[in-house]
Amino acid sequence: MAIKGFIEVNVQKCKGCQLCATVCPKSVIGYSKVTNDKGYYYAIMVNEECIGCGNCAQICPDSVITVYRAKKQ
Repeated sequence: MAIKGFIEVNVQKCKGCQLCATVCPKSVIGYSKVTNDKGYYYAIMVNEECIGCGNCAQICPDSVITVYRAKKQ
């Protein structure tokens, strides 16, 4: 079975540094068109191709990304 991934971003703590997007092998991460309370364009999922590799969570300097993995049925 294939693995399906999903990321969750703490929107208010994300500083929009874009490091996560640079390491994503499936180009899943983009940035919002609106800012959070601190004025940053935060990371968001832009497609459903996430494989749950965890690269984004590992590189995030503020640990604001949580990666979930589940088997596709």
